[in-house]
Amino acid sequence: MDKQIKVKNIPTEVKIQKPENASLDDRFNPRNRIYVRAVTGLHQLLRQRIGFVGMLAFMLLPWINFNGQQAVLFDLVGQKFNIFGLTLWPQDLTILAFILMLAAFALFLVTTFYGRVWCGYTCPQTVWTFIFIWFEEKFEGSANQRKKLDQRPMDFDKFWRKSAKHGSWWLFSLYTAFTFVGYFTPIRQLLPDLFTLDATAYSYICLAVFAVCTYGNAGWMREIMCLHICPYSRFQSAMFDKDTFTVSYDEARGESRGPRSRKQDPKELGLGDCIDCNLCVQVCPTGIDIRNGLQYECINCGACIDACDGVMDKMNYPRGLISYTTERNLETPDNKTHALRPKLIGYLVILVVLSGALVANIAMRKPMELDIIRDRNQLYRVDFNGLVENTYTLKVINKAQHEQTFNIRVEGLDNFEYIGKQTFTVPSGESYNVPLSLVVDPYDLKKPMTKFEFVLSVDGEPDVQISQPSNFFKAR
Repeated sequence: MDKQIKVKNIPTEVKIQKPENASLDDRFNPRNRIYVRAVTGLHQLLRQRIGFVGMLAFMLLPWINFNGQQAVLFDLVGQKFNIFGLTLWPQDLTILAFILMLAAFALFLVTTFYGRVWCGYTCPQTVWTFIFIWFEEKFEGSANQRKKLDQRPMDFDKFWRKSAKHGSWWLFSLYTAFTFVGYFTPIRQLLPDLFTLDATAYSYICLAVFAVCTYGNAGWMREIMCLHICPYSRFQSAMFDKDTFTVSYDEARGESRGPRSRKQDPKELGLGDCIDCNLCVQVCPTGIDIRNGLQYECINCGACIDACDGVMDKMNYPRGLISYTTERNLETPDNKTHALRPKLIGYLVILVVLSGALVANIAMRKPMELDIIRDRNQLYRVDFNGLVENTYTLKVINKAQHEQTFNIRVEGLDNFEYIGKQTFTVPSGESYNVPLSLVVDPYDLKKPMTKFEFVLSVDGEPDVQISQPSNFFKAR
């Protein structure tokens, strides 16, 4: 006989349990900011020097003149880029493309060999962030002092320190923005124009936007830019292999972790070389623990290496518990890193090919450019003598770094009359429009449309010439 099982519904209250430190994972919460501890060492000294040179180059380049012109100027209004005597026009897009591809593959090559050293040593976000942290240290003190200052209520001491810090941030942000705008507008003229209110609205808008972005990114966003906004950290693993040098923790040597005195033998205590001081976490600009293995947040800056080496020196342990090493070396210390491997060779070949293509494009580049503009509303006109007239505007660009005189001639058209300038002078890096007309007897034209060429040559150098095809129209 089957027995029925009584089912009783017991109401339960569903509760969502959150870990006590859940807020610590919220990097967008300003109360959970990272207080980066200062550290000294070889890698930090190298990073400071490289960052200083990069920042100095950015600040000074717009002020340098080359051949009487601003050395680096991206003139969007004039549609030309000046880069140390090389003037690139829209027609030179291939050269600019080769330059950008060279920079990209050079970054890929460096990343494959030495990880994210670009992020740790030369990325503007990293460099400017540490400049802002330097201002913090000057006005608010060390990492612990800054943390205590933020936690205590507002008083006069806190007010003036915060005001001085943010004031220095804003001043540096404004000068950074001014320099940035100076790459697109002649900087020597921009400075007085800003104070006399003669600068364009575009200049003021760009200055304000870039100053706010610099202040926000380097002062507040900081590691958030690296972790959540910059895409580079996400696809970097595609360039890594077992022979890529990254900041790594030697787990076999360091575990088990634990505190001890310098006089105690770690082997007798069953401990590794890591004393679990957490200095590697405190000095990390992205707040990670490198002992947990390779993480996408790591920017390969080497701060944890310097901190750990300092501790190893104090404990009389050998350095290198945290170091730049490869996965292959960690697995088998006796293995040698494969410097020449297919991926690196591939990037090197691409760089050589791109460099050759860039040099060839620059070498074959003519010192002038010719464009033909026609009046599309009226292809031809018949004058009172019955002759057919076609009107053209020739746009001539002087790409050379000196003034040039040009000659224009027509090839492929018979018995024509040329009305307009045939010889003219164009300043360096400028364009010149030449309006002209060609007049032909319609009986000398066999077809309604006759193909011919305009030939532009340098005066005194007939071999230096370019040509552009065009058409001459008459009534059908």
